[in-house]
Amino acid sequence: MTITKHSSDAEIHQAVSKWLDANWNRAERAPLQSGDHTARDWLTRVLEAGWSVPSWSTDFFGLGLSGRQSLIIEHAFNEYKAPGAARDRFHLGAITVYKVGSESLKRALLRDLLTGPICCLLYSEPNAGSDLAGVRTRAVRDGDGYIINGQKVWTSNAMEAEYGMLLARTDWDAPKHQGITFFLFPMKQSGVEVRPINQITGESEFNEVFITDARVSAANIIGDVNQGWKAFQTAIAYERLIMGQGVTARRQTGTRASHPLIRLADRAGKLSDSHVRQKIAQAIAYRELNKLNNDRAKAEMAAGTGLSLMSLSKLAMSRIQHGEAALATELLGVEALLDGDRYPDARDAHFDSAKAYMNSIGGGTDQIQRNIIAEKVLGLPKEPEHDKGVPFREVRIRAMDD
Repeated sequence: MTITKHSSDAEIHQAVSKWLDANWNRAERAPLQSGDHTARDWLTRVLEAGWSVPSWSTDFFGLGLSGRQSLIIEHAFNEYKAPGAARDRFHLGAITVYKVGSESLKRALLRDLLTGPICCLLYSEPNAGSDLAGVRTRAVRDGDGYIINGQKVWTSNAMEAEYGMLLARTDWDAPKHQGITFFLFPMKQSGVEVRPINQITGESEFNEVFITDARVSAANIIGDVNQGWKAFQTAIAYERLIMGQGVTARRQTGTRASHPLIRLADRAGKLSDSHVRQKIAQAIAYRELNKLNNDRAKAEMAAGTGLSLMSLSKLAMSRIQHGEAALATELLGVEALLDGDRYPDARDAHFDSAKAYMNSIGGGTDQIQRNIIAEKVLGLPKEPEHDKGVPFREVRIRAMDD
């Protein structure tokens, strides 16, 4: 059965289920009839069937389906515990190349990106966190490519990544937003050193990345030279969309009936307390409201607008995660003073409280999201920009003088 945007929901579900039955061993969670020995082999099979990026055009591995239709495929893969679907929602590198990359870049790299490599985000620097347009990592033209020198920080998954989406300065005499170029940067090369950062949760997802005389081809520019800030806006909007859906949380929240706070309140003997029930209902309502706003933002993005709405979703999810962790702590009472595997509820509440800060920082801090919402969603006056229109070289000198 050939699936198109005109196919019914039932036809899509039937087609993907039939394909999974023929290709995936549900019990063993492994490919069937397989010469597939690696994850890349399986992802290639999913890609060639059209299930990997179904919302994309047929020119680039997609089926031209709507977002709602694509979710049918994603849910089927989730039911079978099979990987490989929804890469048009969660693979930031591939999404950005597809949305704003040149035709040649898409044809050269999309297949590779969609069948394996993850992309880390080489944005923040020690002196350019909240104000990413202040990046000082240098990209100097050399033949058919660029030589990169600089330092990045708070880079998730840098150890495993084969590519990094790199913001680097290519023109120091242009105003800071206009002298930046956006690259798809090969990570596995000499001159790239990755140092893990120990986090309060005990994880080391974040890293420092030191780049010394490393190279990237000019063919790997996303967008145009010195116009990387524009291409970057698409990438950061999709990152905020992903974070607004709660992917940084430790666990899935489930349905209303199985929400972790409901189960926790029941175990704590507080589910009959009307005050507790009201707080849990409010927490569930916040999640539902944020889901609706995400749907609105995705629809507007599909129409070429709505990038700023992602800030609303991301900020809301930060508040949701902090609020739910605080409520869990309240439900536990004095048990919240305990920790460790003998006290799993307290251990989980502590972890969630600490982990919530990842959503408050990554993809732009909560404070940055509030500025974006104020200026671009609500239309409030912008804050004064004293360095607007000033060559970045002069901005840097003034900062050093100060």
